[in-house]
Amino acid sequence: MDELQPLMVQRLRKIDELKKEGANLFPNDFRVEKTCEDLVNRFGQATPDELKMVKESFSLAGRIMAMRDFGKAAFIHIQDRRGKIQVYVRSDRVGKKSFGLFKKMDIGDFMGITGTLFRTKTDELTLYAESIRLLTKSMRPLPEKWHGLRDVETRYRQRYLDLLVNPKVKEIFTKRTRIIQLIRQFLDARDFLEVETPMMQPIPGGATARPFKTHHNALDLDLYLRVAPELYLKRLVIGGFERVYEVNRNFRNEGISTQHNPEFTMLELYQSYATFEDLMTFTEEMVCFIAQNVLGGLALEYQGGKIDLSPPWKRLTVKEAILQWGRIDPKTLQDYDKALEYAQGLGIPLEKGIPHGKIITELLGEIVEPHLIQPTFVTHYPTDVSPLSRRNQDHPDLVDRFELYIAGKEVANGFSELNDPVDQRERFIKQLEQSNVGEMEGHRLDEDFLHALECGMPPTAGEGIGIDRLVMLLTDSPSIREVILFPLLRPQKE
Repeated sequence: MDELQPLMVQRLRKIDELKKEGANLFPNDFRVEKTCEDLVNRFGQATPDELKMVKESFSLAGRIMAMRDFGKAAFIHIQDRRGKIQVYVRSDRVGKKSFGLFKKMDIGDFMGITGTLFRTKTDELTLYAESIRLLTKSMRPLPEKWHGLRDVETRYRQRYLDLLVNPKVKEIFTKRTRIIQLIRQFLDARDFLEVETPMMQPIPGGATARPFKTHHNALDLDLYLRVAPELYLKRLVIGGFERVYEVNRNFRNEGISTQHNPEFTMLELYQSYATFEDLMTFTEEMVCFIAQNVLGGLALEYQGGKIDLSPPWKRLTVKEAILQWGRIDPKTLQDYDKALEYAQGLGIPLEKGIPHGKIITELLGEIVEPHLIQPTFVTHYPTDVSPLSRRNQDHPDLVDRFELYIAGKEVANGFSELNDPVDQRERFIKQLEQSNVGEMEGHRLDEDFLHALECGMPPTAGEGIGIDRLVMLLTDSPSIREVILFPLLRPQKE
């Protein structure tokens, strides 16, 4: 802030001068008729002679992003929500008083302009101002240069400036919105119903994660920000909504990394009379539909690597994946002590007593995930780490579940849902027992959900897709913070 102080002092002086002259620094009566994009789309290819034939005047507004002063005339660039356009301001055209006001404007101010179009000698489409208005006087100067990764935390803290001066950042968030629109379009066309479920829950369930805790004073009730909407969406399936989805926030009181933010966006969907295999095909179709509309094709580059989304995507089981990349004896995987010893030898911090399936999935993350660059479904996870999934009919120690990996990242998790209330109760109880031996993030016993399940849930498959990670992939962003407008950061030291 110290280095900006002299510039701010200059601007504050200008503000005092303008106030003394009776200028309104924050009017709200200017009407915008066009955007920069409207003019470029309509007249971007017009010749100078064709523009001379256009007698129409156009009114637009935006922030001054650049200025070249030539005394009694100036060229500026105005930026609005749809782009930029050059504006030419001359004293003898806008009038002496207005031009005097203009001379006290700065880069970063908002300005309203009405004028006609022409082309400069350098062939740039330009709005020739007939009248101008100051719409907002900025006190702080915009950064002249943005230093990329050296100022990466400042970019996240001051995202408003990041969006202003980095067009690529604005493009990422425009694409993010488009991706979510396409998700809804895809699901709505297939008769899915979008719903909203509680963000504050008396029992956090639906995922193995540490919740945030809060308190409702009037009810004197402890509540938890949800870690997942799963158990509420299943209640809706039981209630007759056979195809249902939600796009909303989840909250997990865990670490922060390039792939994790405590507050993140998920798509969660459920389809009755479908299996986890149906959802794998469904996911291929949806992601390809989104990529086609956002990227124009199924080939993309992510952090220097080529990825091909063309279906069908590779499918392999957890066991097959570990054996393929781990060079491990299958008998070692099957033996609890040997598997634990092998995992510890790789530096994975696991203690004796954790579930066997937890060891297997930790090995999967350590050995396999970095190799899963092309789209790959990993299937058939251990039952003891999948408490809400349906057991595999032929191998009851496994479940009918998949996780989708692209570019070495888990993007989706889906499974055939467990709809046997007796089995579900037993698994919940087992989770509670594990929480007493160090698994602090185990599920809680949700009697209301079990009551609902006892009323009968049809055969159903469900899936969660991490929207932030999908956006990372489709915008070639290395960190989840690049695709969340306001990621959580440590407070700045004063």
